[in-house]
Amino acid sequence: MQKDMRSRPVDKRSYPVDKRSKPQSISVDNPALVLLRGGGDLASGVALRLHRAGIKVVITELAQPLAVRRAVSFGEAVYEGEHTVEGVTARLVEQDQVYRALDANEIPVLIDPNADVLLAAFHFPVTIDARLLKTPPLPLSVNIPLHIGLGPGFHAGVNCQAVIETRRSHTLGRVYWDGPAQPDSGTPEGDPRRVLRAPCDGVLAAKAKIGDHLEEGQVVAILSEHAEHLVVSPLKGVLRGLIREGIPVTKGLKIGDVDPRDDASACYLVSDKALAIGGAALEAILSMEKIRRKLWR
Repeated sequence: MQKDMRSRPVDKRSYPVDKRSKPQSISVDNPALVLLRGGGDLASGVALRLHRAGIKVVITELAQPLAVRRAVSFGEAVYEGEHTVEGVTARLVEQDQVYRALDANEIPVLIDPNADVLLAAFHFPVTIDARLLKTPPLPLSVNIPLHIGLGPGFHAGVNCQAVIETRRSHTLGRVYWDGPAQPDSGTPEGDPRRVLRAPCDGVLAAKAKIGDHLEEGQVVAILSEHAEHLVVSPLKGVLRGLIREGIPVTKGLKIGDVDPRDDASACYLVSDKALAIGGAALEAILSMEKIRRKLWR
């Protein structure tokens, strides 16, 4: 039986209405916020780094996120109501509960795919687009002093102020203030066999859990629509990521990740790549004095 994949209702009993969440200007009582678009594993590495540096981060997500490395993705809060990564908790909230979550030292997550609601309600000196769409984004609805884009599709000086390189190489994690990130190579990094893709359209039913050891040829998931199609592991290793069960997927979509290093503990740690990109975001923010003054006022 297919699971109901509607996002969990926000429990308003947890956070009463907060009048501060009406349109805000920067003040001592209400610190400036960073808007992070996307709650996947790389975006969560950025959120974690900024949060630990004392920066208040707000995440916007889809109504049905498609993260594969779900164990280290704050976007999982959309489904679970809250999700903790390396000791930091993100919580699904509504607009009037943002500051309550921040006061509790949590990262608020809102369902706002285009960020229209938040951009209209709050003043953000920094917006980071970490959705990894790999195509040029639509323009923001408001002017942002520092708009940072992650990876392909962003061009510093054209559709953002700064670009962070996301492709593994000696340029990974570098901040560009002029020019684009490297183009999308179209192939996964490392052994391409590790990436599991949907063989057809369908609804995913998991046959293994993140962190499980897999043998070559072992069934990881079943896609069901008009017929059943098996998704098997192409190699021996640990299941590092798997898209959420019950999600409708399309043919070719990345739905899983097998790590041949076979270290289950790595499934629950933010990756070196995500931390490098998070450090780059922090560098970009710190390099602008007027932004620093607002965020740590």
